[in-house]
Amino acid sequence: MMTLTGRNVVVIGASRGVGRAIVHRMAAEGARVLAVGRSPESLEQLTKEISGTQTLAMDAAGDTAPSRVFAALRPDVLILCGGARPPGRPIHELTWEEFAVNWDTDVRMSFSFCRKALRAPLAPGSTVILISSAAALGGSPIAGGYAGAKRTQLFIANYAQKESDRLNLGVRFLALAPARIMPETELGRFAVECYARYLGISPAELIEGMSSRQTPEDVANATAELANNGAAYRGSLFTVSGEGIAPA
Repeated sequence: MMTLTGRNVVVIGASRGVGRAIVHRMAAEGARVLAVGRSPESLEQLTKEISGTQTLAMDAAGDTAPSRVFAALRPDVLILCGGARPPGRPIHELTWEEFAVNWDTDVRMSFSFCRKALRAPLAPGSTVILISSAAALGGSPIAGGYAGAKRTQLFIANYAQKESDRLNLGVRFLALAPARIMPETELGRFAVECYARYLGISPAELIEGMSSRQTPEDVANATAELANNGAAYRGSLFTVSGEGIAPA
């Protein structure tokens, strides 16, 4: 079992929600953390909450994002948790631009950073973890291209792992999909409201019907477990629920 103490951990999408919970957990593990997000105000607040945390405010889907991030702190563990909010309406109510928003952000970010991790490359023993979604496995009919985008993140992790193995790089690529909506987060609250309206039930009823629901802290704990002890888990695709980590 490895330890994160003193290791460089970069968290993309650290401004809020699951990404923010991951930053807290990684700092508690003793890691040297770089928190990357779009909101300078949220990142500034994060530095007040966690002494010593470095921050970088930027759009992680931009062309130069991987180079800027790796120049700021070359990661031993890279966690890709950022992404756009899906539209929350059925397919026939969307424009193509609305449908494709998660392809232009979540997928592009995952592709660019995994490509950089392979081409730089990161040091042997490094780990890249993509935070996906259970929508990648079961779909999401009011989220446009979100489910397909999150599924593609699973493919990217798998493809990148194959290339790492083929090139003998020793870099581990994993994807972790939270199994349930998390109403504790901004995205989760939005999803609950949209699905409740779509199904004609109250948000409370929707939440009550979700079993084995994980929290952002559960996702953060699972991320730390995979970063610390990933060799104990076979494969590259996993889910996390209130019952823990399971192969996807």
